[in-house]
Amino acid sequence: ITISVFALLFAGMSFGQNVDKKVLNWYNGKKPGMETEKAYKKLKKRKSSPVIVAIIDSGIDIEHEDLKGKIWVNEDEVPNNGKDDDNNGYIDDIHGWNFLGNPNGENANAMRLEMTRIAAELSKKENLTEEEKALLEEVNKKIEEQTNEYKMYLAQLGMLEQMMPSIPGMVAEKIGKEDYTLEDLKKWKPKQENDKQIRQLAIMMKIGEFSAEQIQKQKEQIQNMIDTHLNKDFDGRKVVGDNPDDFTDVHYGNNDVEGPDALHGTHVGGIVASIRGNELGGDGVAENVKLMSLRAVPDGDEFDKDIALAIRYAVDNGAKVINMSFGKAYSPHQKEVYEALKYADSKGVLLVHAAGNDSKNIDTEPNFPTYKYSMQKERLDHYLTIGASTRYKKKKLVAPFSNYGKEGVDVFAPGMEIYNSVPQSEYKTLQGTSMAAPMVSGVAALLKSYFPDFSMKEIKEVMLSTAKSYKGKMQTHPETKELVDFAELSQTGAVVNIKAAIKELKKREKQRAKKK
Repeated sequence: ITISVFALLFAGMSFGQNVDKKVLNWYNGKKPGMETEKAYKKLKKRKSSPVIVAIIDSGIDIEHEDLKGKIWVNEDEVPNNGKDDDNNGYIDDIHGWNFLGNPNGENANAMRLEMTRIAAELSKKENLTEEEKALLEEVNKKIEEQTNEYKMYLAQLGMLEQMMPSIPGMVAEKIGKEDYTLEDLKKWKPKQENDKQIRQLAIMMKIGEFSAEQIQKQKEQIQNMIDTHLNKDFDGRKVVGDNPDDFTDVHYGNNDVEGPDALHGTHVGGIVASIRGNELGGDGVAENVKLMSLRAVPDGDEFDKDIALAIRYAVDNGAKVINMSFGKAYSPHQKEVYEALKYADSKGVLLVHAAGNDSKNIDTEPNFPTYKYSMQKERLDHYLTIGASTRYKKKKLVAPFSNYGKEGVDVFAPGMEIYNSVPQSEYKTLQGTSMAAPMVSGVAALLKSYFPDFSMKEIKEVMLSTAKSYKGKMQTHPETKELVDFAELSQTGAVVNIKAAIKELKKREKQRAKKK
């Protein structure tokens, strides 16, 4: 987890209807956006068929105003009759399933990180092997480092809190005007880094997004991460009531597919499917799509068992695309997760995974699930790993937080400054490879919807082969901050482009017709 005080402050920003016009729907616009709008113009005379996209995430607000008509309904299940009508093992699973709850309707949310769970288990164990001793030492060191990092951020937030009352005076001294306006602040172009931060804080104060309450909220969030994510004695799983290490213990969960905190999942789902052209929030990428909500990602690290079962549920219930905007550094049940991924692959279901937000090389430091497990002999045909790109072509095309990998990351997609749906029919600008993955899931669903005769494997190949190449373009490396060829950060050295993909599919369609 890589954060900064300013990143934490911006993560909580809700722009409402005051979102910058340059940010609104940029990902659907001209390059380096995906040219979605131009793509739809090429599809006007074509009919589409619905495609089910499974969102394995924190939950989705299925009553959101911008997702009306976009939520998957299990037609084989009679709502709320307390029976498993379709005999799939899940009672009243109308819109998906919640793997983070119990049959009584109670839900879990805060969880430890996987490394904390590993440390807790190994600390109880006697007669550790040399390998286990090394692992315990490794995770304990990381827990200590991260705890100290969070405590440092708490101290910095405290300093910001004390500094707040003096910001107006500092700005007035710099620009020579006490009764300055928002426009004055936007015109001010400071050169010093400290002045740039003061300007940004002053702007946030003007628009009501930086306050003592906001700082207090961030402090509480960080303290909560210390108390839950990094606390060996905390066990948020208890409410679920299952054994997370027993993959045969599958009778748990409930049908509450929203859960207590669906911000992340609702934003991800909105990127794929929010209603287009209604002037509410940002437009979804895919038009004729149904979202299946599978709640398996808590506040903390997901459990391998929940992920494996969610993947299998999605496949067995008709999903053509599975979006996986989550990841972690450790995975104790890699074989079981890989078997689930392989099952989806065998059924022709496309798996789209976010590369992660640690500015690291996933070729050498895996972000699980991963494109290549130790027991894996060859890459899956239906697996994609997505890095995050920005709306800035010159030197800043790669999002500064995005993971990368010449082998492990397939392609990049918009993932920074993404304005879309959050719970209670509201909207926020969020960023992360979590936002980039559903861009690609949306593209895949869109293409499958209008070109149903093509397999998901073929659609995947077309998305990669037609992505806009930026090979030879020097960009800021997310880890070293040096300028590197964009081609060095992924297999394709490209950003997904829908217009080009549609052109290629139409070409292939004509070639098929000639052969017949």
